[in-house]
Amino acid sequence: MEFGPHLMLALIEGAVTAAVLALTASGLSLVFGVMRVVNIAHGAFFMLGAVLAWWIAQAVGGHPAWGFGAALIAAPLMVGALAAAADAAVLRRLAHDPERTIVATIGLLYIIEQVTLMTYGPEARPVVAPFNARIALPWLERGTEGWAVIWPWGFGTTTYKLAVIGAAMAMVAGLWLFLARTRAGLVLRATQADREMATAFGIPVARVYALTFGLGAGLAALAAVLIVPIRQAHYLMGGDPLLLSFVVVIIGGLGSLPGTLLAAVLIGLSDGIISVFFSPTLAKIVATLMVALVLVFRPQGLFGSRPA
Repeated sequence: MEFGPHLMLALIEGAVTAAVLALTASGLSLVFGVMRVVNIAHGAFFMLGAVLAWWIAQAVGGHPAWGFGAALIAAPLMVGALAAAADAAVLRRLAHDPERTIVATIGLLYIIEQVTLMTYGPEARPVVAPFNARIALPWLERGTEGWAVIWPWGFGTTTYKLAVIGAAMAMVAGLWLFLARTRAGLVLRATQADREMATAFGIPVARVYALTFGLGAGLAALAAVLIVPIRQAHYLMGGDPLLLSFVVVIIGGLGSLPGTLLAAVLIGLSDGIISVFFSPTLAKIVATLMVALVLVFRPQGLFGSRPA
């Protein structure tokens, strides 16, 4: 297979990574933007979504589509409710202080991971995709008789991977519509702009914070449910999503949804291309270098604003 088909495969894998990363990082960016809380437990919520998806799929049984559909709805709601409860029980008591909440979310990370290890176990377990037909992808190649459209042997992808890209794009668009066009989204944006003024106008800031923390965790769990048929559920699987989410929100600008989406596409596609042609380790090194360059030359990120 020549360079061109390899590149197309790399772009498809990178697009899957970018789509899932956009959902995961949007949750992290939303929590920081509204609450000014750096949520170290975000990767644990991602992992919990994948593990709950496996449990739900096993409990439902029958055709894989039934179990996956139930997990797609129930797992994010369960994780979001857990996160909202954690905010009320822990972060609110710390007055959402930026420094103390970092320590608190580190504690949440270890608690969630250890409870999952004790109940779920150390094994990596797959969730069967609701559909997974393999489709061949065409490619233009020049032969002795000129240019021709061919389907190289083994050059293709699965319908589920394409569905993940489409579903994640639709959900990110739904998040944008929620923030931009609904009353609840207006309340979130008002709280983000000025917490004291929002309180003065009667906005229940404590409830807004609980909703925001739950929504951010739910988005991470939703991304995990989408990816778990491809990468399997494991109690330590939250590390890479957490790292890449921080990379994305730093590059895009803390609290900026457009910057987060642009950075997710940039990191996802570069990760796919570098992983296919070189190695996954090099892809992580390049992402880290990109963060370093952004911090040096544009500390507020691509779409972030300088502090007043």
